[in-house]
Amino acid sequence: MNLALADGLGYAAAVLTTASFVPQALLTFRTRDVSGISLSMYSAFTLGIALWLAYGLLLGAWPLIIANVITLSLAGAILVMKIRYRASPLGPGRPTAR
Repeated sequence: MNLALADGLGYAAAVLTTASFVPQALLTFRTRDVSGISLSMYSAFTLGIALWLAYGLLLGAWPLIIANVITLSLAGAILVMKIRYRASPLGPGRPTAR
């Protein structure tokens, strides 16, 4: 396979999959509603993205590196919000008391 074609496909996939997290991150940040987000799923997903990033770094594969740095940031932010704003005695959308 042509290396330029493979890189082009990698960058296209990186842009599409990474961009798909932006709406969820913005919505969660604005509303602080994390009730529909699974803590176990986002924990596993965020760990998986970190491993994809490590893999990309080992290979020197820039499409993997760039996409996973951005995706890890977005998924990590959603995960932090899930932990911070989960069911709280203060009511929905409020940080948990410490």
